[in-house]
Amino acid sequence: QVQLVESGGGLVQPAGSLRLSCAASGSSFSLYAMGWYRQAPGKQREWVAGITSGGSTNYADSVKGRFTISRDNAKNTVYLQMNSLKPEDTAVYYCNAVRMSLGKLLDYWGQGTQVTVSS
Repeated sequence: QVQLVESGGGLVQPAGSLRLSCAASGSSFSLYAMGWYRQAPGKQREWVAGITSGGSTNYADSVKGRFTISRDNAKNTVYLQMNSLKPEDTAVYYCNAVRMSLGKLLDYWGQGTQVTVSS
């Protein structure tokens, strides 16, 4: 069982920066692929960025070059550094952890943290 707790959201002006954190409790954090998703009002949840257990990263086209995902396995934490924020980045951001174990998909979500980009 893994519990995920996001933090770092808030109100920021356009072109500003925020760093989100997702702290994981439980065992075997380093074995999980981690991801950030977001959901804007009235829209479906969308994938933003992901990092594998080996440290490879991928990004949605809408955030590529502006957002950076990283992980610190010693701290059981994954981060999302968000730069050059735009109003369209406004959403609730969710952390996700996933891995296969004994043929079963283990999939966990955090409760989300609100990011609002507005002047």
